Amino acid sequence: MDAEQTEVYFSRFQMLWGNLLARPLRSALAVMAIAIQVILVLMIVGLTSGVVSEWGKRVEGVGADILVQPPNSSIFFALSSAVMQESVGETIAELPGVDEVAPTLILMDQKQFAVVYGIDYRRFNALSQGFLYREGRPFEGADEALADDIVAQTKHLKTGDAITLLNHNFRISGIVAHGKGARFFVPLRTAQDIASAEKKVSMFYVRSKGDTAGTRAAIVKLLPKNSIRSTTEYVTLMNSSKLPELKPFIRTMVGLGLVISFLVVLLTMHTMVQERTREIGILKALGFARFDIVRLLLTETLVIAVSGSALGIAITFVAQAVLKQTSPSLMILISPGWVFSSIALALLGASAGAVYPAMRAAGYDPVVALAYE
Repeated sequence: MDAEQTEVYFSRFQMLWGNLLARPLRSALAVMAIAIQVILVLMIVGLTSGVVSEWGKRVEGVGADILVQPPNSSIFFALSSAVMQESVGETIAELPGVDEVAPTLILMDQKQFAVVYGIDYRRFNALSQGFLYREGRPFEGADEALADDIVAQTKHLKTGDAITLLNHNFRISGIVAHGKGARFFVPLRTAQDIASAEKKVSMFYVRSKGDTAGTRAAIVKLLPKNSIRSTTEYVTLMNSSKLPELKPFIRTMVGLGLVISFLVVLLTMHTMVQERTREIGILKALGFARFDIVRLLLTETLVIAVSGSALGIAITFVAQAVLKQTSPSLMILISPGWVFSSIALALLGASAGAVYPAMRAAGYDPVVALAYE
């Protein structure tokens, strides 16, 4: 590259930054709008992916090999109803390959916004190595409950505290390590009384004696109309990219972010072209080709989009760190793939918004542009 070319590139660089810094408020607002798009995409996808993935891990942590649910039941247990007879569990337990069956009534506490498991403590605990206690003991009375350490930290609970769950007063008898399905655990009979579901449960957790596939096949033969999955299959399903229920929601949020960047950049570039009509006329009179004008304006857009993307990613990770400390129960999973996707979406939306104003500017007649006031 000779000295003349270097001078030309340096001049264009100065012109590029001069145009952006000449109106700092407008440029800053455009950068912030792109950042908001990136934050919107990453936070929405991160929250859905984090919550779904974390729920799958909690189900896996129960220790069961097989999940038996009613027909056409949701994979989101909080949406399940108590429609299975508790006696079905005894029938399942008689199968040769079954080692343990734990009937579970799943309820959603709207005020605490937490899933509550009604469990037979002995049978549920026998599915794995048992609850790991941070403090306290198992529940013994009908009005005692267990809380996991995450919800205890979030709500500042300790052993002996009173808490209202499902419009019923309980006392915390113990704090256990998280990862056993629910945030709160109460006696099965108490949960059935609260839900007016005598002798009914939402599902059965089943542990096989080793042959999971064979045991599952035997349960399917016994209960052909029920939804019966292995835990491995369930955990695989609990991935936001594979859940059909979440795809429309994620696509809507991504599309909304794309529209935001498109409209903001379109408005910004259109205003900028209008304000710089005379300047563009001077550039064309000095020999700038149509392509040079388009390249100049699109490069400015690229700088705005990249700056906005970087700002949005930085703010997202700061927000993730803050929420991890202030709301431990709120899981946000931000994958590298979605980071790059958010940048690509920002560039796509910004480029689409800049094309028309850039082409319009490139088509100005120099004589008319120079006469523009």
